[in-house]
Amino acid sequence: MSLLYNIGISVAPAFIKIAGMFNPKLKLFCDGRKGLIQKMQQGYTQKCDGGTSKTDASGKVIWFHCSSVGEFEQARPIIEWYKNNRPSYRILLTFFSPSGYELRKNYVLADWVYYLPMDTPANAKKLIEIFRPAKVIFTKYDLWYNFIAEARRSGAELYLISAIFRKEQAFFKWYGGFFRKMLRSFTKIFVQDEQSVELLKKINISGNVCLSGDTRFDRVHKIALTAKDFPVIEKFTEGAFTLVAGSTWLPDEEIIAEVLKNFSKVKLVIAPHEIGEERLEKVSKVFESYGVVMYSELAPIVEQEMISESPHPVAKDKRVLVIDCIGILSSLYKYADFSYIGGGFGVGIHNTLEAAVYGCPIAFGPNYKRFKEAVDLIKADGAISVSNASEFYQILDNCVKDKELREYKGKACGSYVERNLGATEKIISRIE
Repeated sequence: MSLLYNIGISVAPAFIKIAGMFNPKLKLFCDGRKGLIQKMQQGYTQKCDGGTSKTDASGKVIWFHCSSVGEFEQARPIIEWYKNNRPSYRILLTFFSPSGYELRKNYVLADWVYYLPMDTPANAKKLIEIFRPAKVIFTKYDLWYNFIAEARRSGAELYLISAIFRKEQAFFKWYGGFFRKMLRSFTKIFVQDEQSVELLKKINISGNVCLSGDTRFDRVHKIALTAKDFPVIEKFTEGAFTLVAGSTWLPDEEIIAEVLKNFSKVKLVIAPHEIGEERLEKVSKVFESYGVVMYSELAPIVEQEMISESPHPVAKDKRVLVIDCIGILSSLYKYADFSYIGGGFGVGIHNTLEAAVYGCPIAFGPNYKRFKEAVDLIKADGAISVSNASEFYQILDNCVKDKELREYKGKACGSYVERNLGATEKIISRIE
């Protein structure tokens, strides 16, 4: 099986390169890996030449690997703990996907940020030789056979954090021996729920398993405690029932637009998942009948109002504010009376915890069952899944009219987050 795996890994770049001619994201995937091992060698040398010899740095690197943005948010509390409490460690951070790397390539707490090289035996050996990590921490489920095997051979401690397992995964199939071997290589596997513990027991993996929860709860809790104020949002939503929609795609936006016509006093703050020029034009088209203003357009107007104290009509006349920048969505949910999380009409919903932590009711599309927190929030009666505009209208109408219902559902969301804090502390206590 390992032979077939290595053959597949070796030929995959050629096919991805061809596909990249038609897909910008795949092109970034390929371009970001050109000369990558050489860049890593140069980056390590430059960092060490800055004041620490290679000998002194040996054994003081922690390698964190994340598939994309969501997994980074799970790793981030652990990274921050090490930077605050073990500053002698250097942090290597790798990403599999372009969306994760492009967003966090300048992350200040990491000493090095790179794409993950293709998982060939040669690349795995070279990466470990360059950085010689003392600890290797993979996040959730993005596992790579050769990197795991080489890290284990090097003597590094190997951890998997915020992992969650489902019975349909390859680990639990008759042909899953190759994948189970990876799991047995870990010093510790920190899982999110009891179901994962039980599934792993069925394949005789238990001695290295620890039920710790999901570090994202700690992350969103910290964000909420330090959330920024946005005068632009405050001005736009002043006196109105506010719907905040995050990480949306076209199907989400069409449903929201259909429902919004029934609520003349509801204002919408919407952050599309992608904010390229073409995408923003489509969003504007969907909501044009309600009056649309971009965040980048409104911000200087509001700033001028604050200076001159003379109100500008744009903040009052428009009902839809489109967030055309990145990095602020997690703080915007604090302005929501009701939140909608996008992605549920595609491959799956985005981060519900970013909204739940602020104690507001949540709605999302039907493709949510792979996401434990979404399932739990529905069980807690704080969130609801909607399949069409009619269903979304009903829940939004109920919450607009009934403040007690809205507060009840919001409290259910906030309490759910509070109950699940502490994963970071549990993990650190086992690996330090």
